[in-house]
Amino acid sequence: MLPINDLARHHAPLRADIERAIEKVISSGWYALGPSVEAFEREFAAYCSAGHAVGVGNGTDAILLALVALGVGAGDEVITVPNAGPYASSAIGAVGAVPVFTDVRSCDDLLDPGGISEKIGPRTRALIVPHLYGRVADLDAIEAVAASVGVAIIEDCAQAHGARFRGRPVGGIGVLGCFSFYPTKNLGACGDGGAVTTSDDVLAERLRRLRQYGWGQKYRTLESRGRNSRLDEIQAAILLEKLPHLSDWNRRRNAIGRTYSEKIVHERITVPRVDEEDVVHLYVVRSPDREGLRRHLARHDIATEVHYPIPDHRQAAFDGAFAALALPESERSSEEVLSLPCFPEMTEAEVNRVVAACLDWRD
Repeated sequence: MLPINDLARHHAPLRADIERAIEKVISSGWYALGPSVEAFEREFAAYCSAGHAVGVGNGTDAILLALVALGVGAGDEVITVPNAGPYASSAIGAVGAVPVFTDVRSCDDLLDPGGISEKIGPRTRALIVPHLYGRVADLDAIEAVAASVGVAIIEDCAQAHGARFRGRPVGGIGVLGCFSFYPTKNLGACGDGGAVTTSDDVLAERLRRLRQYGWGQKYRTLESRGRNSRLDEIQAAILLEKLPHLSDWNRRRNAIGRTYSEKIVHERITVPRVDEEDVVHLYVVRSPDREGLRRHLARHDIATEVHYPIPDHRQAAFDGAFAALALPESERSSEEVLSLPCFPEMTEAEVNRVVAACLDWRD
C-alpha cells in the first residue's frame, strides 16, 4: 500500500544526525527549556521573519496560549472556519470563549474574507485564519477587515510551515502565528511540539510566562492562566536538524502537487491549483463520489484520507448549538474532499502510479 506519508523514509537520510542530536541532549542533562529550545526558537523566528518564536507543547496549545496572551476569555467570541479540523474550536472552548464560524471559498477551501464582517460583533476579540493544506488564505483582504474593527489575526500555520503570501512567510504576518510540529507536518518532530511566533515583544514575553505556569521567575506566578506546555529539548534538537531541509522538502511537495494537478484530468475529480508560494502539506482533491474514488484507489493499493469529514459546527460536542447555522461551502467540502499521497520522498514512479489510478477510475 502506498501510504499518505512515510515517516520511516523521511527520517532515514537524517537518522544519524538526529541520533547525535538526541545523544547530545541526553549527555547534557538539560531536558526542558534549555539551549536547544533557545537555538531552535531563534532559528525558526528568523525563518518566519518574526521577532520571536516561543516553543510550546503542541499546536493546539499554541492556539490556546495565543488566545490567552491576547486576553481572550469567558464570553468572548473568536471567528474561524469549521473545515480545518476541531483544533481551533477546541482551543477557543478551552479558554471559555465562543467560536463563531464563517464559511470558506469553493475555489480553495480557505476562509472567505467576504463573510467576516457579518460575523463581527461587540464581543469579537480575535480571528483565527488557517492556512489549510499548505495553501495561504487571502491575508490582504482579511487584514483589511480585521484592522478596520481592531480584531487581532491569529494565523493557524499548522499545515503551512514555509508557505508565503506575496513574499512574506506565514507566521510573520498576523499578530501571532501558531505552528504544530506533529510528526506528519512539513516540519515535524519525533513526537508532539508547537510554537507561537510574533514580532510583539510584550506578547512574546507573556507567552514565555504562560507556557510555564505563568511564572515570571521560578515559583513566582505572574499570569493567572498559565499552564505546563513546553517544547522539550530533545524535540527542539530534532527540529534544529530538520529545519535546514524544510525548503527543499517543500519544493518537492509542490512539484508532486503540480504533477497531480497537470495530469489528473477527470470529469469527476476536481484538482487544486498549486501556487509557487504554497507548500502542499496535503494534496486534496474533491469529488462528488468521494467514496467511489476512495474504494477504487484502495483496490490499486493507494492509501487516502479525508481531511476533514465533519465540519466543526456539526460536531456532536456542540450538542446542536449550531444546528441552525448553514455554511454550504464548508459542508459540501466535508462531503467531497480526499487527500492523496504526497510526501517529499515519493518517487516519480509512485507519483505516476497515483495519476494513472485516478485516470483509470470508471466505476
